[in-house]
Amino acid sequence: MRPAYALARPLLFRLDAETAHGLTLRALDTLHAISGRLLLPRPPKPFPTRVFGLTFPNPVGLAAGLDKNALHAEALFALGFGFVEVGTVTPRPQAGNPKPRMFRIAEHSAIINRLGFNNDGVDALAHNVERMRTRRGVLGINIGKNKDTPNELAEADYLHCLERVYPLADYVTVNISSPNTAGLRELQEEQALRRLVGALREAQERLGARHGKRVPMLVKIAPDLSDSDIEAAARVLSDLQVDGVIATNTTIGRPDVEHLPVADEAGGLSGRPVMAQATTVLRMMRTRLPETIPLIGVGGILSGADAVTKMAAGASLVQCYSGLVYRGPALIDECVEAMRRRKEAPSRGNVPPEQ
Repeated sequence: MRPAYALARPLLFRLDAETAHGLTLRALDTLHAISGRLLLPRPPKPFPTRVFGLTFPNPVGLAAGLDKNALHAEALFALGFGFVEVGTVTPRPQAGNPKPRMFRIAEHSAIINRLGFNNDGVDALAHNVERMRTRRGVLGINIGKNKDTPNELAEADYLHCLERVYPLADYVTVNISSPNTAGLRELQEEQALRRLVGALREAQERLGARHGKRVPMLVKIAPDLSDSDIEAAARVLSDLQVDGVIATNTTIGRPDVEHLPVADEAGGLSGRPVMAQATTVLRMMRTRLPETIPLIGVGGILSGADAVTKMAAGASLVQCYSGLVYRGPALIDECVEAMRRRKEAPSRGNVPPEQ
């Protein structure tokens, strides 16, 4: 952990989790405006990684949810991420769920959140992206539906967001796996998934022709899918030839923390306790999808060894969120270097066992 974050973390952890979240992002913006380099004396050494037809400066990214409105992306890139995913964004602004709605479980390096796609709407996000002066990596935009849009009309919400962000994004993620919007995960059921993703794939091809560029489209899945659900999702996503899959979102389960009072709080659990479950889903998807569909591994990455475990399970890229909260920016460089060593290691030996 770098000294600046080591000093700041105890102070931040005395605050409500969501208050600390906002304060940290504002502080990062201020430091970036002053120095341009933030808390890292130097960024990770370049580790170019080509996935989805895009070249990532390194394979370690920031998961969606930290910067829902793309207000802080330049400062977050300056931390050393190879890619930053902003959102989830919805067509219309919405406040999200009532507060408090984010809870730390520090002894398990975990977080429970039920934010509920709180964001300023897709037009505001697009405006913020258009105002960015520099991009030091790949920018992903994560899209969803408004809370009050019934599932039978969800397609229109996703299409609206896709059309608005398409010319601005390096890739787009379709979020159908958050547990914090009632009924959203029902869109992962086979027939609903086929209808929604099929419509979005058709729009993706139309937009590619209109804008003269093809923007990859990824689908983010939940860690709580049954084996049969995973089989069905892989079948649909393979048939529709999506560009990639992100495995996984937060879990509605409470592995390792079920004995704690905070476990009764509604919402999705992230951090160390979700590592095994998310990695199992990642591995299962890798064995069921064609190699032409790469995977991003996310969920429970608290160390470089965790990032390597995701690689061993089939991930081409990884994303962090809760790990950044508990470890600070040092986690980024640690993961980049661990993944570099794993890739450069001989094919036999020096590869940790899958967990």
